[in-house]
Amino acid sequence: MDEGDVVMLDGVAVTSLARTWLDLASIFAVEDLVVIGDFLVSEHRRNFGPPRKAKVPLAELRRYVESKSSLPGLARLRKALALVRVGVDSPPETRLRLMLQRAGLPEFRPNYPLCDDSGYPKVWADLGCPEFRTCVEYEGEHHLTPEQQSSDHDRDFMTLSLQWHQAKINKTDIKRGEGHVVGKVSRMLTLGGWTPEPRAA
Repeated sequence: MDEGDVVMLDGVAVTSLARTWLDLASIFAVEDLVVIGDFLVSEHRRNFGPPRKAKVPLAELRRYVESKSSLPGLARLRKALALVRVGVDSPPETRLRLMLQRAGLPEFRPNYPLCDDSGYPKVWADLGCPEFRTCVEYEGEHHLTPEQQSSDHDRDFMTLSLQWHQAKINKTDIKRGEGHVVGKVSRMLTLGGWTPEPRAA
């Protein structure tokens, strides 16, 4: 193995996180590799809660992959790396972002700040498209608690006050299929001024 492939853990040599990601590339699909990659590089400093530090900074991960050649799964890993983004908080958010990208929608940025007129972040959206002032929230099971619902109502009110168009997606939406989810988000994008490109005949 090369430098960067191995780290010492309690005096024992183990494969590094980057090397483990590379090893998985021979058996995992691109989307699954992106989910793992997003987890590895996730970091943020928001104006609430503790900061998150990347397990492997994105620049370091890129250098590592670029240093490799002629290994099983490397081409697939490079495709995944091009889709990895910093700031994702959960696998469903990654899969939702990739779904919207596959559908040809404008790019959504993870963990995007919605700011007031002074530039202060009032809401941090799971996914944000500033060009069309549209954001997407993925609502998992924890959003069903009374406390979280109260917090979500405040967030929704603030999002509307900031004149952003919000699409809320949950597990039921995902089960209804990609067309359903893309349709919900597309309607919000349209309210923000986006015009879908006409499909080829």
